[in-house]
Amino acid sequence: MRAAVMYGAGDVRVENRPDPKIVRPTDAVVRTLAACVCGSDLWPYASMPATGTGRPMGHEFLGVVEETGADVTGLRPGDLVVAPFTYSDNTCDYCAKGLQISCRNGGRYGFDGVDGGQGEAVRVPYANGTLVTLPVAADSALIPSLLALSDVMTTGHHGAVTAGVGRGDTVLVVGDGAVGLCAVIAARRLGAERIVLAGRHAVRTDLGRDFGATDVVAERGDEGIARIRELTGGVGKVIEAVGTRQALDTALGAVLDGGTISRLGAPQYEEGPLGRAEFMRNLTLTGGASPARAYIPELLPDVLDGSITPGRVFDEIFPLDRTPDAYRAMADRRVLKPLVRP
Repeated sequence: MRAAVMYGAGDVRVENRPDPKIVRPTDAVVRTLAACVCGSDLWPYASMPATGTGRPMGHEFLGVVEETGADVTGLRPGDLVVAPFTYSDNTCDYCAKGLQISCRNGGRYGFDGVDGGQGEAVRVPYANGTLVTLPVAADSALIPSLLALSDVMTTGHHGAVTAGVGRGDTVLVVGDGAVGLCAVIAARRLGAERIVLAGRHAVRTDLGRDFGATDVVAERGDEGIARIRELTGGVGKVIEAVGTRQALDTALGAVLDGGTISRLGAPQYEEGPLGRAEFMRNLTLTGGASPARAYIPELLPDVLDGSITPGRVFDEIFPLDRTPDAYRAMADRRVLKPLVRP
């Protein structure tokens, strides 16, 4: 099969790889119909040391089940399914409490002999616990929004849930990438009355307004914090969807004492300002990697009936062989989120 492999910073290649096969009786092989490049893929794209073996890329995909292992029930060849961005057995103690990201038997695509999602097919471990069947045809216009459930929409929702967003709240979303925009959708869905989106790319923030943002703040740093406080007097709920120290500083500067900050962006820093001053403010710092498998059943009906349309974050489609171009376009901010079609 053809699949994308990263060999180092800026070096993504599409090459022939072995076709996936059933290895364990709990596996399924899924033929990929749609995949994408994630913002988190850009961190290794910018900094990964060169390697001679390469790393299969991609963790967001949906497709059609081609084959199942002997222990797989509830799935059959021909089913259209979406895969959360990590696999899980959905039966361990962590999974039982909705924390599938910490599954004791789970793992990540592209590691430990498991295929990446940016390819023609994927072996999915623990298929019963991982894959969610979709009640639409493979050519449905909803495919982009259903693909968004694999990561960005469920991640944005995780930020809103862990921040405690509820009806009538004022919420700050830091970051106008795909996750930040999906966090706007999630905050609006949970009843937020006012949503301030901190971002400076007009095409993206305009989409954010369509999704429910009531205010946009393009300024950064102290100027941005001052503008947010001028607009709101300070916010009680913040969703930080970037992962940089500057984004965390904005969140800390804008949040009210006693407020909550949910971090969604994978941190690109090792230390933050969390000393005595922050302690005295009674802040809650939460968030983290989303247990996407827990949220897909909750969000799926709203995608199916059109109540939410997270697929709008995909603003360009690339054929699989042009996946390196998709990475370049996203890294250069010419594309918000590329959708890849094998």
